[in-house]
Amino acid sequence: MEENALQELLAIVPEERVFLDLAERYSYSFDASFGEYLPEAVVQPLNAEEICRIVKLANRRRIPLYPRGAATSLSGGPLPVEGGVVLDMTRFARKLIIDRENLLAVVSPGVITADIHKKAEEAGLFYPPDPSSSHVSTIGGNMAENSSGPKGLKYGTTKEYVIGLEVVTPLGDLIRTGGKTVKNVTGYDLTRLIVGSEGTLGIITEIILRLIPKPKARKTLLAAFDRIQDSGHAITNILSSGILPAAMELMDNACIRAVEQFQPSGLPVDKEALILVEVDGHPAAIEEEIRSCEAICREQGASLVKVAGDEKEREELWRARRMVSPAITQMGPTKISEDATVPRSKIPEMMERLKQIRDKYRLNLVVFGHAGDGNLHPNIITDKRNKEEMRRVEDAVGDIFKAAVALGGTLSGEHGIGLLKAPYMEMELGEAGLAMMRRIKEAWDPNNIMNPGKIFPQPGRTKAVLT
Repeated sequence: MEENALQELLAIVPEERVFLDLAERYSYSFDASFGEYLPEAVVQPLNAEEICRIVKLANRRRIPLYPRGAATSLSGGPLPVEGGVVLDMTRFARKLIIDRENLLAVVSPGVITADIHKKAEEAGLFYPPDPSSSHVSTIGGNMAENSSGPKGLKYGTTKEYVIGLEVVTPLGDLIRTGGKTVKNVTGYDLTRLIVGSEGTLGIITEIILRLIPKPKARKTLLAAFDRIQDSGHAITNILSSGILPAAMELMDNACIRAVEQFQPSGLPVDKEALILVEVDGHPAAIEEEIRSCEAICREQGASLVKVAGDEKEREELWRARRMVSPAITQMGPTKISEDATVPRSKIPEMMERLKQIRDKYRLNLVVFGHAGDGNLHPNIITDKRNKEEMRRVEDAVGDIFKAAVALGGTLSGEHGIGLLKAPYMEMELGEAGLAMMRRIKEAWDPNNIMNPGKIFPQPGRTKAVLT
């Protein structure tokens, strides 16, 4: 960064909240995805006014800006791929207000998502989006990536609960979108446009969330299958039976064995797949629904079905699912995590395609995910030091997305596009669809300072490059 620009930055933010040392900058060079990119500076803004002034400076000086929460992104969202300045939002003024009367929460972007869950439940309310990283991820990051989690099946993704935002635009103006009313159809829906825009259209500084009443009860079952295709049929049959579970999760045999090796939970390591099904609502209704789910699983060949008898047993069942990510990281030094999503009816076919890709490229590919909404997480466990294997991984990643799109699916159900999926955008959107998105980006951010290098493919780049 030029010395004059740095002095202007230090006139906005005190020196103790500006990091320039190499070791400090390296701490912001990676996220939970793949690759390292070193920023020129890191700034910790405390309020929207500081951010407005920083953005205006960046516009004059053409400095790339990268908003960053807890860096749990699995698609490279906050990576500073073109140098510039990282805006670390974790020290931004904390606000977490529960408005019980209006069923709302007003929060700052740096608030940890699990804290919103806790405060809402204390008031007898419910904020459903529950990414697996919710105990560490920030709500601002969840907004940027339109995150979800197991409850996305019944309750939808983050965007369904955002009714208002305060945003610093790429030109440095502070605007508000939406508001506190449930109904708001005034003009274009900029709230929906910004949620999921991955930090390319502005920096979120306040969020108004819609809350719902907390379900009165819940029931969970685990079913294990000798054939993974049978688990897929059980999932689609439960959904077509008229039952809408709160969550429906899938683990393949590799995941089961990884969890048992990591923290033994008594899972059946000889089974090809298991599913977790949770229903919530009125106690009388969920008792009938969980028994119907149990019967469907048995009809589809489940050799083991276990219904949790109390909250302790329910927690034990879910603990195995929560152990998947940390467990599979023990299988190799490098984990490439994807979230290709297909229509629910195509789950069995997508599982078969993933098996073929694993065999074709001779890779350690494991699958888990939110199978109830078609959101599968194929994870490739590899070693980035093995250049030959990494080239096979690159081709396999491309085949995974081709398979998902060919089955009527999408590149991402909840992780976002970021850096790694950008080369495949035209495959899903088409040339005209991608051009329309580019025009929106150019209108909002004419100098392309907000999170450049994300969502849109670089010229000539047709696949993820990991080597």
